[in-house]
Amino acid sequence: MLPNTGKLAGCTVFITGASRGIGKAIALKAAKDGANIVIAAKTTQSHPKLSGTIYTAAEEIEAAGGRALPCVVDVRDEQQINDAVEKAVEKFGGIDILVNNASAISLTNTLETPTKRVDLMMSVNTRGTYLTSKACIPFLKKSKIAHILNLSPPLNLNPMWFKQHCAYTIAKYGMSMCVLGMAEEFRGEIAVNALWPRTAIHTAAMDMLGGSGVESQCRKVDIIADAAYSIFKKPKSFTGNFVIDENILKEEGIKNFDIYAVKPGQPLLPDFFLDEHPEVAVIKQMESPGAVPEVKEEKPQPQSKAHFGAVEETFRIVKDSLSDDVVKATQAIYQFELSGEDGGTWFLDLKNRGGNVGHGEPSDKADVVMSMSTDDFVKMFSGKLKPTVAFMSGKLKIKGNMALAIKLEKLMNQMNSRL
Repeated sequence: MLPNTGKLAGCTVFITGASRGIGKAIALKAAKDGANIVIAAKTTQSHPKLSGTIYTAAEEIEAAGGRALPCVVDVRDEQQINDAVEKAVEKFGGIDILVNNASAISLTNTLETPTKRVDLMMSVNTRGTYLTSKACIPFLKKSKIAHILNLSPPLNLNPMWFKQHCAYTIAKYGMSMCVLGMAEEFRGEIAVNALWPRTAIHTAAMDMLGGSGVESQCRKVDIIADAAYSIFKKPKSFTGNFVIDENILKEEGIKNFDIYAVKPGQPLLPDFFLDEHPEVAVIKQMESPGAVPEVKEEKPQPQSKAHFGAVEETFRIVKDSLSDDVVKATQAIYQFELSGEDGGTWFLDLKNRGGNVGHGEPSDKADVVMSMSTDDFVKMFSGKLKPTVAFMSGKLKIKGNMALAIKLEKLMNQMNSRL
């Protein structure tokens, strides 16, 4: 990890969503320098699936050498933001750095995203970032360091990043547009930048999105904390940048990125919104462990036919793998809408009796409907195409319960050796 220089000693860092994950990692990195950390988050009681509260984070920060001020802040509530800023200034004398980390995510398409979920993402991501920045800016203007850092992506207008989760992309890009506007508005006074990971980062939230085992394809939160620290060390003139974690750390002289991998040597999931490599190259990278995609345009290859027999054989093997234990552990009915010449509707019942598969619609309503080509279906069940990559690249569309969709990925992993 990068050595601490003590640059942030005595500085006050206001971090939204700092009770866990990336926000807490950035807080702990700054705390090692002796920084004051304002933990602006809404978690006061531990969640069964998401550990950590503002109070447990405060204990860790003080154990690391910093001073902590836990504040109950839901960034949708302007009054709570303003109260926390007031408390921070009263206790520590000012604010030097703001990290807009709080975020809400729902990877659902337009018709499957409830209005309340749209409102949540817009209110937390875009509006929350805007209002927290607005509240901190008068005090940041007085600081010699003066940084705003938003955990948001480069503004990539490739339609691929909109078509599967339009609301989430709009809300996340709102954070990035705050960087674009405020960097120019406060040029010379406050550095305003964005930071985004090149690969998936392992957090409790990632476990919920990607399911058990996804951590082997992720990097640790430490890489984001080290990258953020590198940005904080830069002068106010470093502003308006959309920084990728790996790039800035390479500039710092880091060469061995295995130190950040949860499982060194394993292929890593590329993060959303980055398409420096053609989509097909990224997918090939995920299908071939250890392979690094080259940056070059690839001619589209003619798709091979996935014959009805291949789909039927896949379902036959799936059926042979079913058991009461699998059904008990899954409790879901899946429907597959397969496109192409040999496509059609199939189902996988992992809710009733010993389980069942078949052609056509299930007798009970499906919990999850998956739409994809027959080629990609066979690849997915045989382990040649990871469901997460298929979903991110638009090859797989999912309607229904995402948590149950993730459960199916576990089952596929058990069957891969037979398919």
